[in-house]
Amino acid sequence: MSEALLYSFRRCPYAMRARLALRYSGVPVRIIEVSLKAKPAEMLALSPKGTVPVLSVDGQVIEESLEIMQWALAQHDPDDWRLQGDPAVLALIAENDQGFKYHLDRYKYADRYPEHPMEHYRAEGEVFLQKLEGLLAERAYLLAEHPSLADMALAPFVRQFAHVDREWFAGTPYQRLQAWLQRVLTSPLFIAVMAKP
Repeated sequence: MSEALLYSFRRCPYAMRARLALRYSGVPVRIIEVSLKAKPAEMLALSPKGTVPVLSVDGQVIEESLEIMQWALAQHDPDDWRLQGDPAVLALIAENDQGFKYHLDRYKYADRYPEHPMEHYRAEGEVFLQKLEGLLAERAYLLAEHPSLADMALAPFVRQFAHVDREWFAGTPYQRLQAWLQRVLTSPLFIAVMAKP
């Protein structure tokens, strides 16, 4: 395999999860940090939609974060992040990407969506947080006793939700979710992919 190239933006949750899977799987990759205001022509030539992450490897271009994660795990998945192909993994990620992300954007940028107050959007997003809290009542991670693809695909978005109003999140009854998020964010893997280039 030739060196993989990943066009990334450090704080983008989609790029974060792609970096997590690539690093975990041990794929050698060169990360190019992109300025969203001045996207490199080489990236736009590979992926005209102009969003990160974009992975270029062996003449193949993968421009969806979940597909990048799955590609990385297909190369090497030492701790069974795929949970033997359990369909619950992709189902939970779909719920995050389709429903929770919608409410997260409105909560985070409530001034752009004046139809409802910020608290309304937060409450809509909380429904998913409650589900995750329930999953964590039975185990240390969302779907297993060890991290899986679901944990790593969701954590950057839950982190973003928590950071809109950290004081509020710290005061919620979601103690298992808070502990789970802290475990992920303080893991050597997460710290490594968030290091400034």
